[in-house]
Amino acid sequence: MHSNAVSTRNVVIASCFILSAEASFAGVSALVKHLSDDQSFAQLVFFRNVMAFIVLLPWLLRKGPSALRTEKLGLHLLRGTAGVAAMYLFFFAIATIPLAQATLVLLLSPFLIPIIGRVWLKEYVARQTWLAILLGFVGVFIFLSPWQASISPIVGVAFIAAVFAAFTKTVIRKMSVTESTSKIVFYFSTYATIASAIPLIWLWQPMPYEDWLGVIAMGSLAVYGQLAMTKAFSIAPPAKVGVFTYTSVMFAALLGYLFFDEVVAWHMFWGAIIIIIAGYFAIRTRRKS
Repeated sequence: MHSNAVSTRNVVIASCFILSAEASFAGVSALVKHLSDDQSFAQLVFFRNVMAFIVLLPWLLRKGPSALRTEKLGLHLLRGTAGVAAMYLFFFAIATIPLAQATLVLLLSPFLIPIIGRVWLKEYVARQTWLAILLGFVGVFIFLSPWQASISPIVGVAFIAAVFAAFTKTVIRKMSVTESTSKIVFYFSTYATIASAIPLIWLWQPMPYEDWLGVIAMGSLAVYGQLAMTKAFSIAPPAKVGVFTYTSVMFAALLGYLFFDEVVAWHMFWGAIIIIIAGYFAIRTRRKS
């Protein structure tokens, strides 16, 4: 009985961590949208990465260089390239289309992972997972409501970002057999920081004081979100709390409505609910298989 109480308590705490992480990620998106009026994507992507890198430096100093020894350098580079590409595309989508739309399309990423796993790693995909994937795409279709308004082509850019994000998660799963989570995250942050710094040799532009505050806030929220998400999944299983990751679209819709005068409609609510249900079934199916 006591262990059940502890388990329930862990699930509640983990759920709160995930909700706060998703609110933070929505805040990052809102700040990207706001800052992109004055700043180039190149600078925003760089600062998003460099903040994560700074936070991870103490880990490297504590563990020492030997902790970075790897036989999977090729996979780290592959993951880094796909991850940086996803970030550039997603930041561009955020700046161009409503926050909720961009966030929602990126939420297709978990539904794409089984498809990539099937094609690349020849993994078995259960029938229930295929149904969850189909339901997820139906939810996105209802949310975007193409019969009420034409869909921006930039939604396609957000979808490509979702494909890259799903691919990075599949690569991570392939690497995690031999690589620790800390090592995977550190390699990505290092690669992403260097890769996103290179374009600034040509594209750097001075930033006003208030934009520096926005960039620091963006990086801080991104790092907090990542740490909170990691903590949540370390104290409770994804099958119990993973579905809360889909709340990001609700936070994005709220911030879009409050700060950017973006429309919130009933079809968006129903589409989001369908995606959350599909996500729940996808997570439960993965747990059983």
